[in-house]
Amino acid sequence: MADLFRATLGMSSIAKRAFDLIVAALGLLVLSPLLAIIAALVSMTSAGGPFFRQTRIGRHRRPFKILKFRTMTVRPDAADGSFDAGDRCRVTRVGRILRRTKIDELPQLWNVLTGDMSLVGPRPEVPEWTKVYPEQWEIVLSVRPGITDPASIAFRDEESVLASAPDPTKCYRNEILPRKLAVAAEYAVDHTLLGDISIILRTGLAVLRPARSKSSAREWTG
Repeated sequence: MADLFRATLGMSSIAKRAFDLIVAALGLLVLSPLLAIIAALVSMTSAGGPFFRQTRIGRHRRPFKILKFRTMTVRPDAADGSFDAGDRCRVTRVGRILRRTKIDELPQLWNVLTGDMSLVGPRPEVPEWTKVYPEQWEIVLSVRPGITDPASIAFRDEESVLASAPDPTKCYRNEILPRKLAVAAEYAVDHTLLGDISIILRTGLAVLRPARSKSSAREWTG
């Protein structure tokens, strides 16, 4: 029975990786004109290159550089994993649109192609936050991080909540992160390819729907 379980798990991992490779490659190919236009807009409207790279912690605690379209003004320490949650003063005009539509995440298709990420999986964190709640992180980091996951949908207005919090860092550590980790751990121990496809579709719908109000967003922060 144990051998059958391992074989099934192995096949599931192979199918998930194959799905990631096919969708990421096709996505980069089809979206390349759009990506080029966005890169040009980012570069022309604010100082700095079109992309933002930052150290994140991946599967089995292996660090990697996550790739995004740059949505904020350049700050030297940002690439090292600074915590800017809730800070909107550095967001550029183009950046506001990219963040609201989640288009800034599209370059992560490259991270998927290289194997650092999956289309669906727990969102990767900066090193600082993977040092708290270590037991939960051991479960979460047993799988590849992803561009989207159930927590990304449930906490899609996280930035608004942190912006209105008296202490964004405390709010994230004590209220948001534990709940996100609980959702991420549940995904890590029980995920399927069909489930991943469902999460991708739900993510698309969540992006198209208007954001919840701040009052309703506070419901999941207690």
